[in-house]
Amino acid sequence: MTKISYHVARRKMVEEQLIARGIRDSRVIEAMEIVPRHEFVQEALAPQAHNDHPLNIGEHQTISQPYIVATMTEALALKGGEKVLELGTGSGYQTAILAMLADKVFSIERITSLSNKARQRLHRMGYQNVTLRTGDGSVGWPEEAPFDAILVTAASPGIPEALPEQLKEGGRLVIPIGSEEQQELFLVTKTAEGTQKKSLGGCRFVKLVGQYGFPEEKTGS
Repeated sequence: MTKISYHVARRKMVEEQLIARGIRDSRVIEAMEIVPRHEFVQEALAPQAHNDHPLNIGEHQTISQPYIVATMTEALALKGGEKVLELGTGSGYQTAILAMLADKVFSIERITSLSNKARQRLHRMGYQNVTLRTGDGSVGWPEEAPFDAILVTAASPGIPEALPEQLKEGGRLVIPIGSEEQQELFLVTKTAEGTQKKSLGGCRFVKLVGQYGFPEEKTGS
């Protein structure tokens, strides 16, 4: 594909997969039309980057389906001045979308090779309001808390107890919760009385591994 045809593919993705399914936030729509999704997948998969399904990015991880990225991002209701935490940097695509919509983005990835590639990619593409680290995302990033919004791009068995503590009052957390095979996406809002939880529908993500997530699988010698 040429640069022009990738732009056409992004526009078609936005119209047919996002707007047609009810995504209404104009800032989210604009960001997803601008960010070059094909740059965040392996070169051989670039022609499939805008298809309506997740894609493998190596290390048994995936780049989420465009509609899921839009749904999760829209639920955060970002206006532009926020400080956002992302758990699961992956390829850096969701990170780039958040960087277009918020003031500062902090993102944690437990797999070093993915984090390094994402860092190089985001730097090359000029995203200067992103800070990455490698580690256990399920414990959050307490040194940088509180956050206006937290986005979790991996499935958790429950709400990691560290995360609501790192939200500002009125802050929003979007997280898939359930088993390793099937989850439900939730919007959690922090209030003075505690948290309010709203379902955004069914989903399927790779698992969140860590202290407050799923245990890491032991490999034999």
